[in-house]
Amino acid sequence: MIDIKLIRTNPELVKENIKKKFQDEKLELVDKVIEFDKQCRKAKSDGDDLRNQKNKKSKEFGKYNAILKNGDENAQAEAKESIAKLTAEIEEIDKRRAELEKIESNLNDEIRKIMLVIPNIIDESVPIGKDDSENVEVEKFGEPVVPDFEVPYHVDIMEKVNGIDLDSARDKTSGNGFYYLCGDIAQLQSCILSYARDFMIDKGFTYYIPPFMIRSSVVTGVMSFAEMEGMMYKIEGEDLYLIGTSEHSMIGKFMDTKIPEEELPKTLTSYSPCFRKEVGAHGLEERGVYRIHQFEKQEMIVVCKPEESMDWFKKLYSYTVEFFRTLDIPVRTLECCSGDLADLKVKSIDVEAWSPRQKKYFEVGSCSNLGDAQARRLNIKVKTADKKTYFAHTLNNTVVAPPRMLIAFLENNLNEDGSIRIPQALRPYMRKDVIPVKK
Repeated sequence: MIDIKLIRTNPELVKENIKKKFQDEKLELVDKVIEFDKQCRKAKSDGDDLRNQKNKKSKEFGKYNAILKNGDENAQAEAKESIAKLTAEIEEIDKRRAELEKIESNLNDEIRKIMLVIPNIIDESVPIGKDDSENVEVEKFGEPVVPDFEVPYHVDIMEKVNGIDLDSARDKTSGNGFYYLCGDIAQLQSCILSYARDFMIDKGFTYYIPPFMIRSSVVTGVMSFAEMEGMMYKIEGEDLYLIGTSEHSMIGKFMDTKIPEEELPKTLTSYSPCFRKEVGAHGLEERGVYRIHQFEKQEMIVVCKPEESMDWFKKLYSYTVEFFRTLDIPVRTLECCSGDLADLKVKSIDVEAWSPRQKKYFEVGSCSNLGDAQARRLNIKVKTADKKTYFAHTLNNTVVAPPRMLIAFLENNLNEDGSIRIPQALRPYMRKDVIPVKK
């Protein structure tokens, strides 16, 4: 959510930003906010004038009460009439003030609804494009290799080591978008997450396991309505949603908080299961684990000063690159163009891993700078030494999200006989250097 002062002072900038995101249908919302804001401020001003009138009139009661106590009969009669008149006038003022307060409250609600839909101002460095087909490659890390032998589909790799059971989940317990991991592959996923946890702790981040359900007030604070509808599972009969990522809980932790400036930055890394509807054009794979309803993830979250957020943005996605390279997986960074940015984001970079089977890169993580958008929605402020406050900046980034990351791991560490090599960094966790083929 952007600052309404920006719409008041520079509506053309806000409209130009909407055009850059190819959301022209939202242009009229800027004019609506301006008009509602004028009406709201007038209602407040009129209410303040009435409050002053009431205060002045209220002071007159003392004069008339003194006459009632000490005046002659005629003066007392006139004082009673004046008091009755004053009382009626004040009642009318209170009635009108109540009407104006209701108008002001309703207008503020309407303004907030619209402001939640108007996209955040993107950074000047963001490439302009309509959709993800116009995202821009930034840099490659590691040499993408295609082995001499055929690389099977990731489920076939897992099945060869007795590491997955799709049929039981799909046909018996849960349906499409679910699976059982077992044996060495289940251990591999847990070890990757443990390694990711320790990797981020070594970077100075504080480890968290957050709540896996959050209230609607947090949901609408951390994401746009469109994202919420396409992602979140609602708990029937309760004001609770299953989280789609631990970022939701972690940012919500600071809701209605004034963080002492000297405590910044807050650098947190969190583990959680994640639950997603995965509604959209891609659909769910019948025999894959790329797009699923339930998975686990290690996340990183930063709350910082505005002037430090871009430096942290670069650090965060570089950590993901470093993590994947320690597991011998080639990756590249891809900058999201304006049309591919979610409405709250100022700037975003995806980390993509190399797929030897597909001979192309695919997304395994995303790093986002949200500026002060989430902080405005959730009222997350920073308090300076001289008691002034300002909105914090928030950032989030994926460290690792199995099982999508498992696909890249398996393909890039596959031996010709179907066994899976364990990179050096992971061997202390797996306590073996290879996952053998099972007969």
